[in-house]
Amino acid sequence: MSRSDSDSWDLATSVGTTATMVAAARAVASREENALIDDPFAAPLVRAVGIEVFTKMVDGDIDMAAMDGSETARVMTGVMAVRTRFFDDFFLTAAAAGVRQAVILASGLDSRSYRLDWPAGTVVYEIDQPQVIDFKTETLAALGASPTADLRTVSVDLRDDWPAALRANGFDATLPTAWSAEGLLVYLPPEAQDRLLDNITALSAPGSRIATEYHPDGGRGLAERSKAISDQWRERGLDINMSDLFYDGERNPVIGYLEQQGWQVGSQARADLFAAYGRPFPETTLTESLRNSVSVTAIRK
Repeated sequence: MSRSDSDSWDLATSVGTTATMVAAARAVASREENALIDDPFAAPLVRAVGIEVFTKMVDGDIDMAAMDGSETARVMTGVMAVRTRFFDDFFLTAAAAGVRQAVILASGLDSRSYRLDWPAGTVVYEIDQPQVIDFKTETLAALGASPTADLRTVSVDLRDDWPAALRANGFDATLPTAWSAEGLLVYLPPEAQDRLLDNITALSAPGSRIATEYHPDGGRGLAERSKAISDQWRERGLDINMSDLFYDGERNPVIGYLEQQGWQVGSQARADLFAAYGRPFPETTLTESLRNSVSVTAIRK
């Protein structure tokens, strides 16, 4: 089903399914030899959602190297390991620089509030759909997990007035903030992407930081490849057309947009990011659309 301006989801439907997919990849990546990441909560969260193919992935019941011709699951695991490490390092670097307020936009099954070593006094805000926030909070509580920061969840759709909801939960716009928009922008309409960045800028004191990703083709290549990926997942029982989840339309380039609003921006192409973490970039038809995607970090002047 195609997206609409009023759609909603849980972690087993629509955009929520991709959050579970990413968590499954993190779980598999965490048990690899010389793993880049360690996410002990990913596997139990995926099992709790209950999507069969992802549960089999985290339980080791799928031979991912032989899953299909393009090795979808194996490549996805490698990509998500590098992406996760990039955002982990972003938050830890910001914390080391003295930033004590963090916001994870569209947090999904992100467990950084529970697994990163946050300095004392750090407040982390997680924003997502109410169904997503409630599910993760209840599941982690049942596992006996405790946040490693002062975690404040904000149950609101990013298409609504999320800045007001954030402030209502104690957010202080006079303090530097570390913002993450991981795997998010292509799921927003172009005008909503601009509005999101505008709101972040308005809420960011000097010294604030942001990390996100940018696809120079506006995500069109990613959407095209998603059709093939969806066919391969469908053979495993997951009935979803991932290309329906993206919004079409011309987008403002993120780097230039942030620079115009007073951010000092740095970027790395995806292949260069792999190299920085000592990983070869997977050269497959699946990753053609990812080679030129850009990981972006910026500091508010």
